[in-house]
Amino acid sequence: MPFHLIDYLPILLMFIVAGGFAVGNIILSQFGGQRKRTRTKMMPYECGKDPVGTARERFSVKFYLIAMIFILFDIEVIFLVPWAVVFKELSKRLSPGFVFTEMIIFLAVLILGYIYVWKKGLFEWNKN
Repeated sequence: MPFHLIDYLPILLMFIVAGGFAVGNIILSQFGGQRKRTRTKMMPYECGKDPVGTARERFSVKFYLIAMIFILFDIEVIFLVPWAVVFKELSKRLSPGFVFTEMIIFLAVLILGYIYVWKKGLFEWNKN
């Protein structure tokens, strides 16, 4: 099947319409919107928290550990989706039991990691 640039014209038009809509709304809000500058509106916004004190506060290491664990487990769980999508194709080329056993081993390692983190007490916030 030959490659024709004209086949991508609808996608280009969609980008132009989306960009025009965004730019048009920004321009309309600049010309038609109300402008009332108040002290509250000019304050920096910190995720619902009043910005008092210094910006160089110390955070507990637990926040970072929980974030790293979340990312690790999230990435590992995302590997389940492609495996589930190609399971039938892999089963045709390889033994279905082998493909399934590999995923069970992967899940066992994931569960062992979760149990390790749990036993270490990383999920207990009250512990010092």
